[in-house]
Amino acid sequence: MSELVAPTPSVAVAFHSGYGHTAVLAEAVRRGAADAGADVALVPVDTITDEQWQRLDDADAIVFGSPTYMGSASAAFHTFAEATSRRFGEGRWADKLAAGFTNSASKSGDKSSTLAFFATFAAQHRMLWVSLGLAPGWNSTTASENDLNRLGFWGGAGAQTPLDGGVDTVHTADVTTAEHLGARVARQAALMAAGRRAASVTA
Repeated sequence: MSELVAPTPSVAVAFHSGYGHTAVLAEAVRRGAADAGADVALVPVDTITDEQWQRLDDADAIVFGSPTYMGSASAAFHTFAEATSRRFGEGRWADKLAAGFTNSASKSGDKSSTLAFFATFAAQHRMLWVSLGLAPGWNSTTASENDLNRLGFWGGAGAQTPLDGGVDTVHTADVTTAEHLGARVARQAALMAAGRRAASVTA
């Protein structure tokens, strides 16, 4: 019997960045997924092309990202989400993996609302949500703000950047947490792709 070759998982990072901070996190997700063996595409949703729409349709996993503005994702991301209505109706993204990340100026900043929006959006598309998979950091006297998941989010990666800070002020721990999310999604996508391949061979 010939040995099955594990397929390379395809991951797309669909994101909007208002001032560049979320783009730093998107690149970290891309880097983490690529280092874990995935073929990864960055898709800025405010300038999305037909080719990038196709990349989303072909991906095994889509990671959604946006800054948190007024307790939810940005208007540009909401415009993108509404533009997926035909794909929603056709079930085109059903059974893909999904995950999410967000940034705000405050340590809480209602980021959980944005992550919950992403999870609901994914569920409407009948996708399968991948959580962050990290215990909270920076929550004891011996902990540090340099811990992974220093802000203590479960549903996805949450980052905090000063309101008046440039892209160089995105916290290193938040960048590393985003890299972890990308790698986790890539590994889960690889497992799913391998399982589907094996099932098709043995069917």
